[in-house]
Formats: sequence, structure tokens, C-alpha cells
Amino acid sequence: MPANKDWVDFRRDDETGIESVNAHFRGHAYDPHDHDELLVGVTQQGLQRFNCHRSLHTSTPGRAILIEPGAVHDGHAPDAEGFTYVMLYLPQHWVAEMMQRRGLGDVANIEGGFRHTLTDDALLASAIQQAWFTVHHNEGRLARDQSLDHLLTMLSRHLDTKPSHQNASALQQMQLMRDYLHDFMAQDIGLDELSRLAGIDRFKLTRQFKQAFGQSPHAYLVRLRLRSARVLLAQGIEPVQVAAQVGFADQSHLGRWFQRAYRMTPASYQRQCTNVLYSPPAALA
Repeated sequence: MPANKDWVDFRRDDETGIESVNAHFRGHAYDPHDHDELLVGVTQQGLQRFNCHRSLHTSTPGRAILIEPGAVHDGHAPDAEGFTYVMLYLPQHWVAEMMQRRGLGDVANIEGGFRHTLTDDALLASAIQQAWFTVHHNEGRLARDQSLDHLLTMLSRHLDTKPSHQNASALQQMQLMRDYLHDFMAQDIGLDELSRLAGIDRFKLTRQFKQAFGQSPHAYLVRLRLRSARVLLAQGIEPVQVAAQVGFADQSHLGRWFQRAYRMTPASYQRQCTNVLYSPPAALA
């Protein structure tokens, strides 16, 4: 691929559900978004800058990037030559099972997190690179399993538990609001509706929701719809049906948000996951 063009090389391991990405971006890379998976990656070239946990981070070649599920982040290149990185998306359920088998704790709980978003731990960076290589290049199950085991061992040293700074009653109330968004994701939910359910005014609701989850109810709902859309697309469901199932107005609406968050169209993502072949509408091609 040309060095002066943006590109994304994406693959998915069907047995583990792990997704692997190698990408290069100049300028704006992607809008704020989050993932259900744990993201572990390494910057390979250039300066990789992104916001996460209300802080601006700059990763340089060789640094490891650790982002827990639900952590909203974006990305851009501060320098003209852009940046290149590799990343593994580790499903929470897979990580939970593997960590528990080894007595290393459970990083799958979204309330848990990493001590640092960026680290200069060379052993961890090497483990991420090796695991990415075996998954992305389909080196075989034995190589994959051994490299992932080693990665989890290295990763366990960077886990932390984040205490909540919100009182238990307010946090429980916001968790109920979050559950409501999950249950009625496909509906056109309004802020007044959530306010009535919570029994507090809409402004206080927004403040408490952002304190609990780091983003507004609307932003959370969009990210939730995008994460759900990825799951359905990976199962081979056509984008037009996915858009309706997760609550986007239409396929174009899904496509615009998906492109902004992941820098690929829903159809492209699905083809790389499933090899489902069909002709997407010209607007999303």
C-alpha cells in the first residue's frame, strides 16, 4: 500500500473472536468511539495522538497502548507523515475465561482498568507484537495460543481497579438508565423520557450519567449501537437490516457513524469478517 495514503488492514480470528488491525493514518484518524473489547496495541511509526480518560496522549514507536472496554477515545496524527500501529481487540468473555484459568484475575469487568493508557514496558510491547503477528498472519493454533498466553501474563501486570467517586445510590440509578438504553436501543429515546424514569431533571441526569460513564446518554447510545452493529455485521447480516435492528434511521445513517468511528464502511467491515459478497449501495462503497 502507498506510504502516503491512509489504509486499514483488518482481520478476525473466528475461533477466539479476536480482531487484529494494522493501520496507517495522516491527519484525522477517527472520531470519539469505544469498544466492548480490550484494546492492546503498539505504535510502529510516527506520533499517534489520542484523547482517552479526559487526557491527551501521544504514543511514539515502541510504546504500548492499553484501552479498557467502554473507554472513549479518538485518534489523529500531529505530524504530516502520519502514524502506523498494530492493535488487537480482545473480547471480554475470552479474556475473562483465559485470565481465570491462569489465576491472573479478571480484566473483563468494565469497572476495572489499566494503570496507564500508555506504557514503555518493552516486554509487554513485544508480547503484543508477537500475538498480533500470529493472529493476523494465521500462524496456526499452537503459535497463536502460546503467544496469547504470554500476552495475558504480561498484561496482568498492568491491571488496576478504578474506585467509583459517585455515591452508590446515584451510580445505581445511572446503571439502571444504562440498562434501559441497552434494552430499548432500537427505539428513538428522548432525554425527557430518561428524566422521567430517573425521577430527576434532564440536566442533572446528563451530569450524573457523564460522571458514571464518561459520556452523555446520546453519545453512549450511539457507541452502543455501533458496537451492536459490529456484532451483527460479523454474523453476516446485511447492513440495511443491521441499521434497523440497532436503531439507526437507515443504512446511510449507520454508514456515516460507522465510517467516522472505524474508518471503514459497514460493508467493508463485514466482508473482512465473513467474506460475505454482495454489492453495497454506491453511497457506502
